[in-house]
Amino acid sequence: MDTTTPTPTASTEIRSAKEMLKALRAAFPVFAEFKPLAIGIDKQVMAARPEFAKKLLRPAMGFHTRSIPYLKAMQGASNRFNLDGTPSDAVTDEQRDHAAQLLREHFRAGAEKRRAEKAAAEAAAAEQERARKLAALADKFGRK
Repeated sequence: MDTTTPTPTASTEIRSAKEMLKALRAAFPVFAEFKPLAIGIDKQVMAARPEFAKKLLRPAMGFHTRSIPYLKAMQGASNRFNLDGTPSDAVTDEQRDHAAQLLREHFRAGAEKRRAEKAAAEAAAAEQERARKLAALADKFGRK
């Protein structure tokens, strides 16, 4: 644990799941290093840091476990890790496959979003060009 980085406590209240995730990554190397987490690690976190708000812990852990670096780590992992960094349960083939599936879905959705944004930009550019041409025609043939 890094003692130079202040971790939020009750005195510096954590107000959002993203702030909680930052605190988890600052306090525990297994979060910072995106190691596959042991099942039930939330109980370990609450035992180690009772000042952390449980209602923010679950969404923060959701952000963490759905992140690209975590899913990539899960995809190739053989073990899960406890809060102190010791190995816990084995990662099953099903869990690795699930991580790979989530990564494929994420990248597919990103590609679809980029295609849609490109199509929208092309449509906007075509509309601007059409408007420019109509304005040029109106200037040329309009009343003077």
